[in-house]
Amino acid sequence: MDSGWDAEGVTGSLYRGHRFPKEIISWCVWLYFRFGVSFRDVEEMMAARGVLLSYETVRRWCEKFGRQFAAGVRRRRARTGDKWHLDEVFLKINGVTHYLWRAVDQNGVVLDILVQPKRDRFAAIRFFHKLLRGIGRRPRVIVSDKLRSYAAAKRIVMPGVAHRQHRYLNNRAENSHQPTRERERRMRRFKSARHAQRFVEVHGIIASHFRPRRHLLSAADYRDLRSKRFRIWNEVTRASALA
Repeated sequence: MDSGWDAEGVTGSLYRGHRFPKEIISWCVWLYFRFGVSFRDVEEMMAARGVLLSYETVRRWCEKFGRQFAAGVRRRRARTGDKWHLDEVFLKINGVTHYLWRAVDQNGVVLDILVQPKRDRFAAIRFFHKLLRGIGRRPRVIVSDKLRSYAAAKRIVMPGVAHRQHRYLNNRAENSHQPTRERERRMRRFKSARHAQRFVEVHGIIASHFRPRRHLLSAADYRDLRSKRFRIWNEVTRASALA
């Protein structure tokens, strides 16, 4: 039985009060955030394995544990790169345009995501501050499109950092939006800005953790890296692999 505090300050009572074991809970959360499936899909996939639960149960688990698991994965990942690619895309939330700001490093690792109602200088400043708090250090260079808000915010928050602005240099950040777009369509759009932020932040960290740049790896190296990332996931969730 788990008890006490582990190295990350998570108590053994994390799963207390839940009828299902932690292996089932962590597996359902992983399925939902890793793949383009709905809560009902996860319910059916678990039923195929003889585990009977409702999609509402899966939803509550994802809301309760998703951010904790993503934070644990983020703490355990390797040091991120010093070249940050920044981009923003629009989101329609209840008919109102919002913007999803995203940063990835040169290796495609998602650094941070922020949903905001605007994309002006002040929105860029808030995004930069959130990035620096999460990463804990400044980049060597940032790459963005030609949105003037980035340059204006950089002069205030990161004046000594090099900045490259070009439409075609930022494909890495733009491509990183695609999984979010797919999930947005599957979910029939987000219900609120808070709902969008809560989902994309967790989805971005967990999905990218299990999506290394496979085309740059040999089959053996990819399998080794995949095994390592599953071990990290099991450490974070404090659960063993589901047989």
